[in-house]
Amino acid sequence: MIMYFLKNKQGDLRMVKVEYYTSESVTEGHPDKICDQIGDAILDDLIMQDPKSRVAIECLTTTGTVHVAGEVTTKGWANVPKIVRSTLKDIGYTNPEFGIDCEDAGVWVSIHSQSSNISQGVTEEESTSKEQGAGDQGMMYGFASNETAELMPFPIILAHKLTRRLAYVRKEGIVKGLGPDGKSQVSVEYHDGKPKRLDAVVIAQQHVDGISEAELKQQINEHVIRPICGNFLDENTKIHINATGKFVIGGPEGDTGVTGRKIIVDTYGGIGRHGGGAFSGKDPSKVDRSAAYAARWVAKNIVAAGLADKCEVQLSYAIGVAEPTSINVDTFGTNKVPEEKIIELVKKHFNLTPKWIIEKLDLLRPIYKKTAAYGHFGRNDPDFTWEKTDMAETLKKEAGL
Repeated sequence: MIMYFLKNKQGDLRMVKVEYYTSESVTEGHPDKICDQIGDAILDDLIMQDPKSRVAIECLTTTGTVHVAGEVTTKGWANVPKIVRSTLKDIGYTNPEFGIDCEDAGVWVSIHSQSSNISQGVTEEESTSKEQGAGDQGMMYGFASNETAELMPFPIILAHKLTRRLAYVRKEGIVKGLGPDGKSQVSVEYHDGKPKRLDAVVIAQQHVDGISEAELKQQINEHVIRPICGNFLDENTKIHINATGKFVIGGPEGDTGVTGRKIIVDTYGGIGRHGGGAFSGKDPSKVDRSAAYAARWVAKNIVAAGLADKCEVQLSYAIGVAEPTSINVDTFGTNKVPEEKIIELVKKHFNLTPKWIIEKLDLLRPIYKKTAAYGHFGRNDPDFTWEKTDMAETLKKEAGL
């Protein structure tokens, strides 16, 4: 943080707090995201057959191969190699030149059933009135800020828009010769807590060999950066496109991919804290996923209600236990009512046991593959029930605002 004296429109000096925040995103063809999408595609297939499927899938991909492992208990059956190949095809890995292709990739599968030790703590038992417990211990965070229409931090929203645009111009042929792998990064200059300008934009985009780097940079600047970043660019914004000078070897050939290695890309771009648990490949009995969605829902409703400009919610759980072991709310001094009152309202209106979360957010549906690229939060999709602000009016009324 730096304090500057800047002139306003009237020429008067005023003190301004200047901060810089950076977030990154990756395209659906990034090796780690290939793995996340495969895990969630398998989850969707099994939940569609048996909504009570217990799924914990991990993937690894490297040159020409995909390895799938994990624990699954289900009444359904998944054709894992077919799902892997279909996912690769959807992403755009149809050419061996890009490090893997959907037709010829080797697929290794090693899946066994969920541990009975875990199952006995998670499974609900009507005979003993034992409610479904959390699938693991740990802490989960949700975050919201009123600096964007999505109630998300501006840097991660912008980074995701850039990678979505990279995928769009590739698939539509607007920019020729692009591969599926790509990344974006933005550094945003804030004045007194508000996004003011872009200090730097970084793009890395895989391409076929032989394409002119100068032409590629011009095309990406024209068709990706300028349309997305718009007025936040100025003459002092630093723009780096394929800064090494070449990005031909990409995808799994250039970088081994693993499930759950883009947890900051998946959430809030490094703004706010993270409990460490990944989402993809996990059914909603795993609170790593479902409680993180619930925490976002709670935080977003607090901000949407006007109780605070910025809010972070932390939940924690013990394996096999239904009730959260703790609930904490941090509004970073932006609260309009006492934080104690906000926590009281959260506990009153949000049960936050795994069973309640799953039922309220309707999580036993095959909705997960599309969450696995371009972020789990801040997206206007009716299936993303944790993005609803359906509790905002209730919170606002009871807070006396």
